[in-house]
This record gives sequence, C-alpha cells and structure tokens, in this order.
Amino acid sequence: MPVNKRFAGAPMSSASAGWALLPLRAFLGFTFTFAGLQKLANPGFFDANNPTSIQQQLKQATHNSPIHALMGPLGHIAVAVGVVMALAELAVGLGTLLGLWTRAAAAGGMFLSLGLFLTVSFHSRPYYTGSDIVFFFAWLPLLVAGAGGVFSLDALIASRAGSLAQAPAHAPPAKAPNTAGRREIDRRTFARKGAAFGTAGALGVALAGLAAALGRLVGHYADFPNASDPLALSSGTTSPTTSSSSTTTSAGSSPPTTAPRKKPPGKSVGPASAVTVGGAATFNDPKTGDPAVVVQPAAGTFVAFDAVCPHEGCTVAYNTNAKLFICPCHGSRFNGETGGLLNGPAPHGLTKIAIAEGPDGDLYAV
Repeated sequence: MPVNKRFAGAPMSSASAGWALLPLRAFLGFTFTFAGLQKLANPGFFDANNPTSIQQQLKQATHNSPIHALMGPLGHIAVAVGVVMALAELAVGLGTLLGLWTRAAAAGGMFLSLGLFLTVSFHSRPYYTGSDIVFFFAWLPLLVAGAGGVFSLDALIASRAGSLAQAPAHAPPAKAPNTAGRREIDRRTFARKGAAFGTAGALGVALAGLAAALGRLVGHYADFPNASDPLALSSGTTSPTTSSSSTTTSAGSSPPTTAPRKKPPGKSVGPASAVTVGGAATFNDPKTGDPAVVVQPAAGTFVAFDAVCPHEGCTVAYNTNAKLFICPCHGSRFNGETGGLLNGPAPHGLTKIAIAEGPDGDLYAV
C-alpha cells in the first residue's frame, strides 16, 4: 500500500488529528499574534494615566484577583511586565501558526490564559461568559497532540533530519538497535529547530518593532476616547473646586438656622471636594474592596457605583464628555447617574453603592 509522503514518519492517526486541529491552531495562533502586536502598537497600554494600561490592570488585580498578593510587587515593574506579556503572546502565536515547538507554544498559551483568567475575568458571572477560561482549555488539545504534522515546521524538520541519517538500502541489517543513528537524528532535529526558532524570533522582533513604531506614528489608540482619568479619593486630597455643601459666612452675618447634619454611618472614603461638579473620583468600596467610582452630576448630589464591569471584571471609568461609564475592555456602557446598562455585552448595570456627605466634608460609603 503506498504511503502518502506528506505524512511520512507520522502515524495516520496523528495526521488526522493534525487536520482536525488545524482550524483551532490557526485561530489561536492568529489571536495571540494579534494580541501581542496590538499591545506593542498601543501607546496607551504603557501609559499609567490610561484606564486600559498595564499599570491600571495590575492595580485592579491587586484588589479583586485571587492571586492579588503576587500582583502588588509587579505594579512596580508594570512596563516590563507589559512588554514581556506582549512578546510572550507574539512568540506563542507565531510558534502555533508555524507549527514550531508546538507543544511548548501551547503550554505558554495555557499559562498566559490562566494568568488572564485569574487577574481579568475571574469575576465573570456565569463563568462561561469569560473568554480566558475557554482559551485555557482550547490550548489543551495542542499540548497533547501537537501540530500533527500538518503545515508544521516540526514535522518538516524531523522528516529531513531523519532522511539524512538513513542508512543505504543495500546495507545489512543491524544486529543491535542503532542508538547512534537515533541520537544523530535527534541532534539534527534539535539543531534545525533551533535555527528555525532563531529565524522566527527575528521575524517576531521585526514585527514587534514595526508595530510599536506604527502605533506611535499614528498616535494614541482610540480604545477609550475622551476618557477622563478619575482622581483617587484619599484623606486630605483637595481640589480647586470646593464642595457645594460648604458654607461661607461674612463678618456680622447671622449663623445658619438649619440644624447641623449628623455624621452618616459607614466609613469615610475621602473628601467631597475631590469630586468636581460633573466629574468623578475613584475609591475602594470598604465592604467589598472592589474599585468604585463616585460622581457629582449636580452640585451637592453624589452617586457611587462598584466599578467592576459585570461582564468580565474589567474596571469601568467615567467619561466626563459623554456622562457615561464605559468599560475599556469590551465597550459596555452604563448611565452616568443611575449605573443602568445602556449597551452590552454586560448582562446588567453597575452595582450602586450608598454614599452620603458628612458635616466634616467627607464622603461616607453607608
């Protein structure tokens, strides 16, 4: 029975698996290559003032990730973490597309997906609405089966190394297993894979440099247009705009006749003066530890919401121009005064946090 030369040296079951996994391999390879290049091309990814930046993502993870203890130290080297993450995604993507060190690329893809699941989409409810856990298990077949010899540099290199080490057809059969020949094939395979890896690495570096240069040439990405960076609320923070609840009396004027306000229950999250009229500020919800946003839509009126998007757990930010909360990850939009959902993919609106201004000028989460 003739042997199909395309699959020489590989079992037919392996070849069949390779064809069956080819669409998944192409999708994962393209997606991770694109993800790595997009990060490098987006100047906002490395800008600490951008809500989509690696700095903000790590800061968010320190509050709501199950591995938050590991995230705190990484915040000090956020840019380096972002570069490594982007280059790792690019290496995994190119390796998967080329079928080069396919199982190693799949292991790297699983590691990256697990990390993103634990830091970005861990709070997605239900769990299957988060994409990272799906990516984690999508890599598993490639880890087990590899590329299956289909459009794969691994199979091509192994086949060529084997053919070069084959004995002549007229040679007498060996009395013992030819372990030296096997070692020679393995050595040739490793050397050729190393050379191919170096070529692919050079291609990846060139693509990374080109993406970064084009991204900065074109300008800042518009992932989050016209977004204002909210000010962090902290005790003692001041703003040129004072809270409208503060009263000023001139000399000789009669004191106000209204009864003094009582201190609200709950914990102070910062001074009301840090929130400008029409603006917003961030704080951490004392009850849950989640990032939160307080808005002053009108003078003396404060509303606050849990800033964790109910879709995949990204932190929303307040857009002062549009008067909306916008998720920088997937574009969900929420009403700036009620937190109600305007458009998905989030399944529902933001969770409201009761907040009140005390007589001391601080805001209290009650």
